[in-house]
Amino acid sequence: MRIPPRIGRVSALGALSLTLLVGGPAALAQANGPAAHTPAASAPAAVAPLAVGEVCLSALPAEAHHTLDLIEQGGPYPYPQDGTVFENREGLLPDQNTGYYHEYTVETPGSPDRGARRIVTGEEQEEDYYTKDHYESFDKVDHAC
Repeated sequence: MRIPPRIGRVSALGALSLTLLVGGPAALAQANGPAAHTPAASAPAAVAPLAVGEVCLSALPAEAHHTLDLIEQGGPYPYPQDGTVFENREGLLPDQNTGYYHEYTVETPGSPDRGARRIVTGEEQEEDYYTKDHYESFDKVDHAC
């Protein structure tokens, strides 16, 4: 692989990042010569991406809008668990200190209990995540659409 001259003048860390971005571990091994050859069996494990999608505010169910309104007003909430710390044990949301996230129930019509739907909020303005499957996946709420 030929690297253009202006890219060839980046720092060692930048070059490593660029090499991995452009060609992955095989390109890194090729760039560093035969001594750096990495057998396929010992290729580095891929880092799992965050399991967070995106959903437009307008696409959320009416009950989620009601929950967001309650959060904005500071309550009162229908369940004692609402507003409690969400610990992100599943590791799907961006890693933050304990206490950064809080969870709130999104009513599920016809459910005899709280159901599976929740809004999880972060500390940033409009940092809201919606889960319809009790923390198996999350969608960050896009408040602009």
